[in-house]
Amino acid sequence: MTDIAARNALRIGAGHLLVVIMENAYPINVMHGLKAVAEITHIYCATSNPLKVIVLREEGGASILGVIDGLSPAGVESEADRKERRDFLRKIGYKK
Repeated sequence: MTDIAARNALRIGAGHLLVVIMENAYPINVMHGLKAVAEITHIYCATSNPLKVIVLREEGGASILGVIDGLSPAGVESEADRKERRDFLRKIGYKK
């Protein structure tokens, strides 16, 4: 995981960047811990979706402008979908 994170950080090429790669875990479960780190000023995403990082490159360096996370919506959430999503969040310990 460390090698994957390092390769992605090098590909992005922006300074002051932290890339966290996890396996067999839900990204949302580590958010509170990451937010508690004073040096982390912004979190662009916590996802298991495919994503693209939008980077602006200039002579002096590069900066992350944003992240495209996942795919376009397939529709509007139904009541059954909502219940399934909430049950899942409770199952993984994110909601009580």
